[in-house]
This record gives sequence, structure tokens and C-alpha cells, in this order.
Amino acid sequence: MLPTAKIGPYTLPSPLIVAPMAGVTDRPFRLLCRRMGAGLAVSEMVIADSKLWHTRKSKTRMNHEGEPEPRSVQIAGGDPEMLANAARLNAEFGAQIIDINMGCPAKKVCNKAAGSALMKDEALVRDILKAVVAAVDIPVTLKMRTGWDREHRNAPLIARMAEDAGIQALAIHGRTRADAYKGEAEYDTIADVKSRVSIPVFANGDINSPEQAQHVLKFTGADGLLIGRGAQGRPWIFREILHFLETGRHLAEPPVDEVEQVLSEHLDALHRFYGETMGVRIARKHVGWYLQSHDEEKQFRKRFNAIDDAMAQKDSIQQYFAGLRNGEVFAA
Repeated sequence: MLPTAKIGPYTLPSPLIVAPMAGVTDRPFRLLCRRMGAGLAVSEMVIADSKLWHTRKSKTRMNHEGEPEPRSVQIAGGDPEMLANAARLNAEFGAQIIDINMGCPAKKVCNKAAGSALMKDEALVRDILKAVVAAVDIPVTLKMRTGWDREHRNAPLIARMAEDAGIQALAIHGRTRADAYKGEAEYDTIADVKSRVSIPVFANGDINSPEQAQHVLKFTGADGLLIGRGAQGRPWIFREILHFLETGRHLAEPPVDEVEQVLSEHLDALHRFYGETMGVRIARKHVGWYLQSHDEEKQFRKRFNAIDDAMAQKDSIQQYFAGLRNGEVFAA
């Protein structure tokens, strides 16, 4: 049975959320995942300093044209006033939910006292939460890790702080900042947080199969799940998980024809969104993810990555799938 996931006034179409990933969860990917069953797709991280928003990267990250409601924008920074201003401006631009990033472990983010580095300074966390909530009249959510390191898993403390500040939902990745993406995610801390707060809690980390999704929901009592790396090259993971949670049965793997169609449409969307030059470059990593189980020796990807023309990319994909049509399904 599917849990009902709510964030403020919004009841999500499904309890599965696309986790924000820099360089991945752009508008084409968000729209694709929503079509595949995700109930919400959070934007890539937008830096809080609005003076930097004139760049091409920031402009594409803040483009939400044609996206279904609710639209969630993640902001990152370490200055309460700057984050509050970023929240206010994004709300004016059409954001319906503001998400604060305290989960990113990247050194270039943490070295600037942002992302998961903030969890080390609980007083600053409190100031940020209060400032951002006060700045807007739309829901504010918080994404964080279990703590700074394994000796300092302070997510339960920050969760209570967040609820007191008016944060309307939490997403917790089951690793500390020090863990980065190494090892396996742990869900005990997420379950502990869920038992201590009354606002919705979403679990994140290593959710890459229907069975794992079911296990994490049952173990943590979470209101829903954030799925990040598990959706790279497999946007249909959302419908697979939903089907399993509702029926207890596995959905058949997508046939080769459908995978080709999804990938081709994704390429078209990237080329249109970024323009040919950038679209061709960005398409390369997505194609690598889609084909990683079929092209284990990476021979095709090496050839594909040398292509610098949009039409040639599409032709290459068409030729690749023509060689797969022998009745087999596309392996996950």
C-alpha cells in the first residue's frame, strides 16, 4: 500500500521524489521522471548568491517552464540573509516549495560552509531555517544527512530544530557528510528522526530497487522516498517501485523499443533545452547510464562520446538499438 505524501498544502501524486542532483536533475530529466511516476522532482542546487544568477548554468537551473505543480527549488549557501533573499526571489519566479540544501557532501560546497558542512554549526542552522521560513509564504523543506561524521549523527537534533522553525518536510540521506557516497546507507537514524517529529520525513540513499524501496519505507516509517542515482539511466524505476508497492509483483522490464524511445526523446529534450553544443555534451553521460548494462566494455560509449553533432548522436542511438532487436528485454 502506498503512503500518502504531503508537503504543506500539496498532496503529491506519488510518495516518490526525484532527489536533487547537480548536473543531472535538469528540466528535461525532471519532466521525464514525473512522467514515469515521480510525485515531485526537486531542481538542481541553485547557489544562494543572486549576483551569480546571470550565468548560463544558473539560468538553466532556474528554468521550470512547463513543469507540473508543485515546483520545488533547492537553494544552497551558508548565509541566512542571502538564503532568505534567494528563497524570496525564487518564489517570485514561480517556485512553490523551497528546499534548503544541507545534504551535499561535495568539497567545493562544504569548503564554503554550505551543504552538509552546515550540520557542524547548529546555531547557524537554526538561524538559516528561521530566516528562510520567515522570508516566504510557501512551504520550506530541508534536505540533510545523518550528521557530520559517524561520531556526530545530529540529524535528530536538527530535525526537531527544523520543525520548531516551521520547516514543513525533511529529507534525510542515510550517510554522514564524512561518508560521502561510500559504503552502504543506514536507515536507523532516519527511523529515529521519524519517531521524534510530526512533519513528513522522506528517506534517501541506496534506493535502487522495488524491494529496497519497500524495505526502507517499512523500516523507517518514512512518508516517502527520495531516489537519486537509482534513476540515472533508469527513469522507469519510479513506476516499477509504485507497481511493486501497490501489487507486490514486479513490473516487466521495459522492452528495447520503449527504452530506445525514452532515450531518444531524452536526447531531443537535452538538445532543445541546452542548444546543440551543450546538449550534445550533456547527453553523453545520460547515454552512458542508459547503456551501462548492455555496453559493459564501453565500446559504443567511446564512439558515442566522440560525436559532436546532435543528429549524428540520434542516428548512432538508432543504429545501436537496431542491433538489440532480437526479442530480449533491456536489462536493468
